[in-house]
Amino acid sequence: MPRALITGITGQDGQHLAEFLNTKGYEVFGLVKGQANPKAELIQNEFPFVELVSGDLTDLPSLIKAVEHAQPDEVYNLGAVSFVAMSFTQAELTANVTGLGVLRMLDAVRIVGGHSGNRIRFYQASSSEMFGKVRETPQTELTPFHPRSPYGCAKVFGHDITVNYRESYDMYACSGILFNHEGPRRGLEFVTRKVSQAAARIKLGLQDSIVMGTLDSKRDWGYAGDYVKAMWLMLQQDEPDDYVVATGETHSVAEFVERAFAEVGISNWQDYVQQDPKFYRPAEVDLLIGDATKAREKLGWEPEVDFPTLVRLMVQNDLRIEAAKAGLR
Repeated sequence: MPRALITGITGQDGQHLAEFLNTKGYEVFGLVKGQANPKAELIQNEFPFVELVSGDLTDLPSLIKAVEHAQPDEVYNLGAVSFVAMSFTQAELTANVTGLGVLRMLDAVRIVGGHSGNRIRFYQASSSEMFGKVRETPQTELTPFHPRSPYGCAKVFGHDITVNYRESYDMYACSGILFNHEGPRRGLEFVTRKVSQAAARIKLGLQDSIVMGTLDSKRDWGYAGDYVKAMWLMLQQDEPDDYVVATGETHSVAEFVERAFAEVGISNWQDYVQQDPKFYRPAEVDLLIGDATKAREKLGWEPEVDFPTLVRLMVQNDLRIEAAKAGLR
């Protein structure tokens, strides 16, 4: 039975990946920070097949112990301070966890793998936010990076140090440059889930409006459940490499809002949306769209859930949640 260790197990991608690996017959270990992590109970209840291991991306000895305990064949480093807006107010924390955390995890894998004689395969969750102020459209594995947030800067370090360790220590280390991927498990602090929840609550009469930042930014949005398959496929290849994972389509925030409200039968969505400059980023990323040709050709990966279906999944899920919470059905 293959074994995998996932950092960021409590996040959207960690949950999807754990579920996927379980269907593949893996023994799954999940790294959790702190003795009373409030999300640990959720993982234990919903994913009883996951064994939780204590560890912290800011503490190398704890990572070494976690890898020694799990003895994984594969490590998926999904853990990060991943909310872009927060990275502007907590830049040092973001750099320490999202950037240096990758270095520590690579060192833990290198140290334990070296001791055990096992070439542990390592996946790093890189991000389209590394492209930032894009130099070319669409973006490929060779597009230069120009990050526009502390989060993006930290992800660039994580990406580059993964390449460096692969080349310096002959590690099997891959980076997946994943473009925006969403779903019902997305955190409420992210704009897509904020919109899907608001549409549901407004439809149910539980909320009057939603306050947004810019509506003009365009993103390449896919479904998280599809994207974790690409992560796994990267670690099944003969040689490690880096891959863009994207749909190749772009949609504005306004389009996402319009479609979410249409799902609940509201056509005049503008009447419910207010804009507030406090939600604008100091440096905005205007357009991201990925070219996943390499992933399609080398991994055989294709996105399965299209944009309209993604929005529908999120809105219908929030309708169920909000109705149940309000005792409406």
